[in-house]
Amino acid sequence: MSKVVFITGASSGIGKAIGEFLFQKGYTVFGTSRNPEKINNSLFPLVALDVRDNQTIKKAIDEVLAKSGRIDVLINNAGVGITGPIEEIPSEEIKNNFETNFFGPIEVIKAVLPQMRQKKSGLIINITSIAGYMGLPYRGVYSASKGALEIITESISMEVKPFGVNIVNVAPGDFATNIAAGRYHAPVIEGSAYETTYGNTLKQMNEHVDSGSNPNIMAHAIYEIINNKSPKIHYKIGAFMQKFSIVLKRILPDRVYEKMLMNHYKLK
Repeated sequence: MSKVVFITGASSGIGKAIGEFLFQKGYTVFGTSRNPEKINNSLFPLVALDVRDNQTIKKAIDEVLAKSGRIDVLINNAGVGITGPIEEIPSEEIKNNFETNFFGPIEVIKAVLPQMRQKKSGLIINITSIAGYMGLPYRGVYSASKGALEIITESISMEVKPFGVNIVNVAPGDFATNIAAGRYHAPVIEGSAYETTYGNTLKQMNEHVDSGSNPNIMAHAIYEIINNKSPKIHYKIGAFMQKFSIVLKRILPDRVYEKMLMNHYKLK
């Protein structure tokens, strides 16, 4: 019997690439979208789910379990970007980002775990970000939400391993997706103290996404993890320098690393 894979945020970008690849490999794939009725080109079925709404989480998982009898692999991919100076980002947008990137995945995990524990097997994959390993200028909220998911995964891993369940993080770098279009951008305010530096950094961030790697690289990595009987807790997938930046953070003095990032983003 093929494994049943449940992927949140699978109507576009990395989630869609993962779903299509696994579907073509013979897996039974269910994806989610906030508005699946608007998607007409999916190779696999999409169910309605908003990770900020517990009722939709329960309804979607109940629907998949009714159709398949089980969920073998959960891929928490749904997420949203956010940019802006911390001083100028509305508090409600900061809270919304954590609801989507941190609290939402936790609620999906809580909803899937009981049946995984019952059958004493399962794999949960949280899609985080290399940005979650460091505080990046004008992406602090995003870095914090993804970093929080990275850390709590370590805790959950120890709690669920006795039940035969593995949980891992996969942190992508920049991939060519539509994340920039769906990202909340704090406006570049004319006359703001951050007008020039934030405006330039925002342009640079968007260029990085536009020239990012093919999402199929992530799909291949996820496939390998699913087929690994003893997966690691943390995986980093991306360009060499993006992954190497994590190594540099571990070995360089804090202020040296900070200066390196500021030079990269042309901040003074």
